[in-house]
Amino acid sequence: MVAKPCVASLTVKTSHVMPQDTNFHGTLFGGKLMAHIDDVAAIAATRHARQLVVTASTDSVDFLHPVREGDTICLEAIVTWTHQTSMEVFVKAVTENLLTGDRKVCATAFITMVAIDQDNKPVTVPSVYPESDEEKWLHQEAPRRAELRKERRKNSKDMARDFGTALPWNEQSRFGDAP
Repeated sequence: MVAKPCVASLTVKTSHVMPQDTNFHGTLFGGKLMAHIDDVAAIAATRHARQLVVTASTDSVDFLHPVREGDTICLEAIVTWTHQTSMEVFVKAVTENLLTGDRKVCATAFITMVAIDQDNKPVTVPSVYPESDEEKWLHQEAPRRAELRKERRKNSKDMARDFGTALPWNEQSRFGDAP
């Protein structure tokens, strides 16, 4: 497979923040922003791999500034690093007040996407190489983030195994005969 530059996966999506997208503070629901992030990350990963993709993990979504009703939200995503079947996608979200032109980075996120075939089996993806200084920094730091992801995933699997499907408190005393 031929390696591709990070910028080949660049995906940009802009949306107007409407009243139904906001909470009682008049700001964008965090979950709505996370949905935008997942969507733009999937497009960037698909563009890179030219395969179907699924979300494997969300390393972080850091909410840095509120997004107000009437503003726009512009998300930019690029594949910053690849492993055999997975891709790390960096997403930056910028809010803009269209009347004043004031723009602020409102969120950043790292999403891991896995390329799959028609049978939902992981498939190999092309490697990626950085060109800009920002891409080089993101690419250089990616192995460290991948190790943290691996450790966090192991901890999550351990918790799932240890906690099982039962609620961690006495269901009888709190919920009567709840299943």
